[in-house]
Amino acid sequence: MSGEPTTTTEQSSRRASTPTDATSTFDRRAVLRTLASGGYALGVAGVLGVDDFLATDDDDPVEVVTALVREDPSDPFSLEERTREVPAGWYEAVSTALEVNDLLSRVGFTGYLGSAVVPGPYEDESAAVSVGVSTEDSSIPEMIREIGDGVSFDRETIVDVEGLEDGPDDLEPRLATPVDDPLTVERPLEVTPSGVACETSSSLATLGPALYDPERQRGYFATAEHAFEEVDDPIGESLRLPLENAEPLELGVVDRAYEAEDVALIEPTDGIAPSGAIHGTDQHRVRGQLTKFGVADLIARDERLEKVGAMTGHTTGQIQGIDAVTCFTDRFCRRGQIRWGGEMDLTDGDSGSVSYYPDPEGDPEDVLVAGFNNARTWWPGQSYVWGVAAYTLYDDHGYHF
Repeated sequence: MSGEPTTTTEQSSRRASTPTDATSTFDRRAVLRTLASGGYALGVAGVLGVDDFLATDDDDPVEVVTALVREDPSDPFSLEERTREVPAGWYEAVSTALEVNDLLSRVGFTGYLGSAVVPGPYEDESAAVSVGVSTEDSSIPEMIREIGDGVSFDRETIVDVEGLEDGPDDLEPRLATPVDDPLTVERPLEVTPSGVACETSSSLATLGPALYDPERQRGYFATAEHAFEEVDDPIGESLRLPLENAEPLELGVVDRAYEAEDVALIEPTDGIAPSGAIHGTDQHRVRGQLTKFGVADLIARDERLEKVGAMTGHTTGQIQGIDAVTCFTDRFCRRGQIRWGGEMDLTDGDSGSVSYYPDPEGDPEDVLVAGFNNARTWWPGQSYVWGVAAYTLYDDHGYHF
């Protein structure tokens, strides 16, 4: 059902940075006060933190957290931060673009349909905000441009968003086989892979890798919330795993559901455990997840994401934006998303799969999750897959892969 779209602290840090440009800080604050007094943004001070306006010495690199990785591969709760040094100018450009993008979505100017931040290459020390609008005469408020201060705006007109196109009708779902997961260390319970088909009473989706709740110290099956679209409230609805040459396996019932993020957590049936393995052309083991600046780093280095869906299988694609906001697909805006790949990388039945990147410091089969895949574009002029970022689920709800 990929045509139906989705939606603690940000894990980035500015280590030992100090303000060196009080004038630029004051000027941007003055612009914010003007915005607030004009009624453009309520509570803007809470949205754009003071620390985000502290300038750094352009000669000093900035250390950011790029991933949360398991110290012990068999212990999903042994997360530790992985860091990387990035150019200060690039960090400031991306940080400003993130602030402006958030403000854009909150101001909600006439014609605004969504936006995303696109970090530039490290050597350019730049970042852009891609803005989708509904009419040719829509314009970005001048005050927001002033806050941007060096951030470029890529404005695109979006039309005909109502006409949903069906995906290919000649694809067969990838089914799990009733065998143990080869990447699971402990085997007291029967386990299931991800990247294969799962089903509700009326829909087919893709089973994602295990999603963990540190507060409860337990793992859940996960898939797209819209796979349960036949009911108003999916809590208590069952999820099954169709098997090759065997009866479907009852995975459990929905314990928590998030409509905006388009994620459902399924409480495992006794005797069955969710898996951290992704079964595609190769076997992959989830070792952790990327942070916001971890994905930004991949964009700066022109790296690609991968996914394994139940229908289209394994595909790769370029990352097109972080912190994306989509406001034209439902009665609310969906925030904290990642855009990547193209519209052919996802079709009905692929929703619930995850995008991931090979762990450069792990074993050959280890990967880091970027986010869920919940929908694709179906209108002219744009082509990408979108879904809620792993860092959004972690920041907003505490869940992690």
